[in-house]
Amino acid sequence: MSEQTKNILEMQAIVKDFPGVRALDHASFTVRAGEVHGLVGENGAGKSTLIKILAGVYQPDEGAITIGEETFRSLTPHMVEQLGIQFIHQERYLVPHFTIAESIFLGQEKCYRGLPLIDHRSMTRAAEAYLAETLGVVLKGRTLIRDLSVAEAQIVQIAKALMANPKMLVFDEPTAPLARREVDILFDVIHRLKAQGITIVYISHYLQEIAEICDRVTVLRNGVDVGTLVTRETTTEEIVGLMVGRTLEEMFPPREPQIGPAILEIERLGDNERFFDISFTLHQGEVLGITGLIGSGREALIDTLYGLDARETGDIRYHGQPFKRLNPVRAVKSGLALVPRDRRKHGLIVDFAVNDNINLSSLNEVARSGFLVRKQARTRSAEMVKSLDIRTPSVETIVRYLSGGNQQKVVVGRWLNSEAEIYLLDEPTVGIDVGAKVEIYQLVNRLVSRGAGVILVSTEIPELLGMTDRILVMYRGRIIKEFETRSATADSILAWSTGGQSTLEGK
Repeated sequence: MSEQTKNILEMQAIVKDFPGVRALDHASFTVRAGEVHGLVGENGAGKSTLIKILAGVYQPDEGAITIGEETFRSLTPHMVEQLGIQFIHQERYLVPHFTIAESIFLGQEKCYRGLPLIDHRSMTRAAEAYLAETLGVVLKGRTLIRDLSVAEAQIVQIAKALMANPKMLVFDEPTAPLARREVDILFDVIHRLKAQGITIVYISHYLQEIAEICDRVTVLRNGVDVGTLVTRETTTEEIVGLMVGRTLEEMFPPREPQIGPAILEIERLGDNERFFDISFTLHQGEVLGITGLIGSGREALIDTLYGLDARETGDIRYHGQPFKRLNPVRAVKSGLALVPRDRRKHGLIVDFAVNDNINLSSLNEVARSGFLVRKQARTRSAEMVKSLDIRTPSVETIVRYLSGGNQQKVVVGRWLNSEAEIYLLDEPTVGIDVGAKVEIYQLVNRLVSRGAGVILVSTEIPELLGMTDRILVMYRGRIIKEFETRSATADSILAWSTGGQSTLEGK
């Protein structure tokens, strides 16, 4: 085996059992030195468990791990670091009130010669030089972590990891919170790291990223590795087929729109800070898409429609009746449902059971005289679990132990139980796998087929083109374009979203 194709990591026949479920069933994962190797699979396929075993967080029940020339039955986090493996997590483990320099040199601070005092000036210069020379990024070393963009904070985390001179970096869903221009910055950094001989393991739900950045990709399904492919010799469809164990002839399930009368009318709405002069109408049976870059005002608009934030100007009418004062309680009572962009923080009580989360918005249906009827609640939630194919050992399972896609379906299931009439879906498929996305799309079709109206906020243009009837594009706080979806193209949506519409349609 040549030096270029020498394996730096071999995880062989790994087994890991948890109560009631086998997360990994003799799974194997092999990475060559110097490559960028993708790891994909549906939520619950075993990716996170495999990586936590590599990190020494979990211990395998069976199997062996070979790193370089050494073979282990299990690892500890300290051993992994000593072996030259560092992890870049989606959550950035940085101290918000530290500077960039303090974060990079944490644990190995530069001090004045002969004195136990930190030399902040020297450390700041060294951090700036290190970022520029190693990663090609210019940042001020005295900038506080809390003042950085998401991408900049991630780059600081990478720089901190590189201070340990790693042989391998593991990126776990690194682009989930990033805008496209920030993704490009990250990819430039990864290309630079590969050129320096550092091996990269790249875990992502975004298959276009896998094709763009990875040399090879390993697919997990139901705890088993079902294939390792050379990315330039395969297609997204082939990867999807391995992930879900079936062919997805259409990513977006077909629907015959049955558009009814207006149910929500927005006129000249604004908060005079993040969005201005917003007007549109939502009809029964319609999926209305809203898109725009980060900072376009789309997130603030959705929060205001649900009553989380106050409006300064404009009117909101529901079935022709004005909402003078809107708050979440009134929104729910009036038939509005919000599936929030951050499901763990705002959509779920993660330490409650699946059963309790599903019934949370319709407790009156499973209570008598103010007391919960547990048997009725369990029966109702079990029906929803079956209907939505929520993969959970039982309805009593704590939600935090479910995969991301199944957590998202629990959020949707709660609102299906409430039989809302208007659904505000804010990035409903972010961070979930392709199979779970299709199931969410099928749920959206079910909602509109029964007469509900859906506002789908998304930055994924294929999702908008595949699921909506109309698309509103926001730019710097205003709606600057409305498309009938059948006449829209990815290029035109992107052009209007970035303010470059004159190159296509702004003449």
